[in-house]
Amino acid sequence: MADQAPMTSAANAPATSDNPTPETAFSVAAFPERGVPIITGINRIGLWSLYIKEVRRFLKVHTQTIWGPAVTTLLFLVIFSVALGRGGREVLGAPFVNFVAPGLIMMGMMQNAFANSSFSLLAGKIQGTIIDMLMPPLSEGELMIGIIAAAVTRAVMLGGAVALAILLWPGVSLAVTHWWAVIWFGLMGSILLATVGLASSIWAEKFDHNAAISQFIVAPLSLLSGTFYVIDNLAPLFQTISRANPFFYVISGFRYGFLGQSDIGSDGDVWMAAGGLLVLNAALIVATYAVLKSGWKLKD
Repeated sequence: MADQAPMTSAANAPATSDNPTPETAFSVAAFPERGVPIITGINRIGLWSLYIKEVRRFLKVHTQTIWGPAVTTLLFLVIFSVALGRGGREVLGAPFVNFVAPGLIMMGMMQNAFANSSFSLLAGKIQGTIIDMLMPPLSEGELMIGIIAAAVTRAVMLGGAVALAILLWPGVSLAVTHWWAVIWFGLMGSILLATVGLASSIWAEKFDHNAAISQFIVAPLSLLSGTFYVIDNLAPLFQTISRANPFFYVISGFRYGFLGQSDIGSDGDVWMAAGGLLVLNAALIVATYAVLKSGWKLKD
């Protein structure tokens, strides 16, 4: 018998892009052409995942990141109230302990916001795992939002823990007079230090660099911002220096929310300080975003 010509059909025809087989049809449909973005707009799932990762990281060691600073802040209150609060001393028309308590809460919030946002990228650079932060399909803006939001979350949780610890000290009142000031200055201060911490982690090459920023810049600016005193007690030169310190407006504005009084000045001055912090934060965020997008010290 003569050899029969092999029969072909669409089922056993070779797979091409024009004639995909059932096995390859899913791949062709699932993956667009190279260069065509799959995720458009905001990567909400990726952003949420990064935020949850950062929050879980500090919650795993909550005794160190939340309760430890709360106890330390309570010790500050005990020491200063015993040393300076005797004899019914009043500051801005309030007992000394009521005056100093909001400043301690805000100081702890700012310092811990810095500590949280300054860790992730720096630890990744040192441990060689920075690729895990840069390779996921997250834009620079989404990366910033996730890290800063987690730092603000830690600051708010720390603020609540500090307030709870302070209320355990007899004679302290944390009655709120202006809720808008408590919320606004609390958020502005946390975002300010979270952004500074993120910028510090981009610049730093080892933990010593980050510790230097914390010890020689953040801590002094926090302690010399009117946390334990009103700047009217200072010499005119040092009053001018204090008013150039943004931490002063954060802490004094936050205190204004509790006491209804502030050494910033009148109510109008407090509103101006609130607007000034918004402008400062916007400028810092834009500058940090530009550095992050350039890949400086991250993609070199």
